[in-house]
Amino acid sequence: QVQLEESGGGLVQAGGSLRLSCAASGRTFSSYAMGWFRQAPGKERKIVARISSSGGSTYYDYSVKGRFTISRDNAKNTLYLQMNSLKPEDTAVYYCAAQPPYVSSWNYWGQGTQVTVSS
Repeated sequence: QVQLEESGGGLVQAGGSLRLSCAASGRTFSSYAMGWFRQAPGKERKIVARISSSGGSTYYDYSVKGRFTISRDNAKNTLYLQMNSLKPEDTAVYYCAAQPPYVSSWNYWGQGTQVTVSS
């Protein structure tokens, strides 16, 4: 079991940067793959980035590749998403999620943090 809490969202102008954090409770954080998802109004939730349990492997959706960086600090039980060169289309609620070992589903979710990019 793991509990997740996002922070760091807010309002930023296009071209600006934000860093999201996701604090995890429990002693199993380092064994979970972690991901960032986002959901814009009227759209489905979709994955933005994923990082392996060790941090050695990452995946990015094409829409954010080269602008966003996912990272984790297993000693601090924290996941990060550095977002640079933000665009209005990045506006969404951002969620962090945890994927247990040997499981394909995302079993644990945070409550989400709003990111709004103004043009």
